[in-house]
Amino acid sequence: MDYQPSTMDNNNLPAGFHFPAEWARQSAMWLSWPHKEASWPGKLPLIYPQYCEFIKVISEGQIVRINVVDAQMTAFAKQQLQVAGVDLNKIEFYEFGTNDAWCRDHGPAFLVNYNTKEKVIVDWGYNAWGEKYPPYDLDDVIPTKIANHFGLPVYHPGIVMEGGSVEFNGAGTLLTTTACLLNKNRNPHLNQQQIESYLQNYYGVEQILWLGDGIVGDDTDGHIDDITRFVNTDTVVTVVEHNKNDENYHLLQENLQTLKTMRLLNGKQLNIVELPMPEPVIYDDQRLPASYANFYIGNAAVVVPTFRSHHDDKALDIIQSCFPDRKVVGIDSTDIIWGLGSFHCLSQQEPAV
Repeated sequence: MDYQPSTMDNNNLPAGFHFPAEWARQSAMWLSWPHKEASWPGKLPLIYPQYCEFIKVISEGQIVRINVVDAQMTAFAKQQLQVAGVDLNKIEFYEFGTNDAWCRDHGPAFLVNYNTKEKVIVDWGYNAWGEKYPPYDLDDVIPTKIANHFGLPVYHPGIVMEGGSVEFNGAGTLLTTTACLLNKNRNPHLNQQQIESYLQNYYGVEQILWLGDGIVGDDTDGHIDDITRFVNTDTVVTVVEHNKNDENYHLLQENLQTLKTMRLLNGKQLNIVELPMPEPVIYDDQRLPASYANFYIGNAAVVVPTFRSHHDDKALDIIQSCFPDRKVVGIDSTDIIWGLGSFHCLSQQEPAV
């Protein structure tokens, strides 16, 4: 790996650990099997074919580990996966009960030390995006359950932090949004400088770059993984809206201009690749947070949500150009996005060491 954090000013976490970029080699992808009807009211059964297709594509390159509530849910999941043609030898089930399916936010943050070949888990606090969707007690303890099962050291920073709110280049830089991390429904006792210290200490980064707002319809208060993603150490893809009458137009233009002013640790300007937005996806008069940026980078493939939009093919071509060593697969997310998230929100990677 090209980046090794030298020290971590921390009274708990040892030096040398950092959160790898998503394109780094993974040993597994973690999921929490969807079962909460209220997250997909009237549509829960409709999401399983696409969800299982996601698992099928990623499992071609790595193990997929799935949190389930009980043996009955395991049996149901296996049935759905078999219908989709998934190789069950690549799937592992763990009876760690969850409230909801959004493993990016409640799942474990794996940090690795490439010198010592060690892996640890950071268990951030989780409050369902500012107490929006109780109960969340089961989700909040998932990282520690996984750490205990695998005998991994686990660290508890003691503040709320969601995996979808942070993006990494694997070379010391973290990208996030003020709309989410400075929202008073997360850590009202902390200012921006204090939050940066937690990010540096518990993610092993040196630099925090801040964007502003997230897209309209995002109930997470502006997660970065719906707007801007690193695709290599100095390149981001960022969504832009070309329709000036769309409510996302100005906020995404503002984020684009902010990105242009940013400099990395080595002084380099970011390479910026613009990604279109799909036409608005609306269901029950609600604007949904449909974005091509919510893709998952696996070992063998990148899975991108599509929305039956005229812009789907263009978005897939752009993302494919960013990952010449992986196949890019679009999977229809029109029903999944009714849950207000897509493939990246549903998943969390476990890096290999």
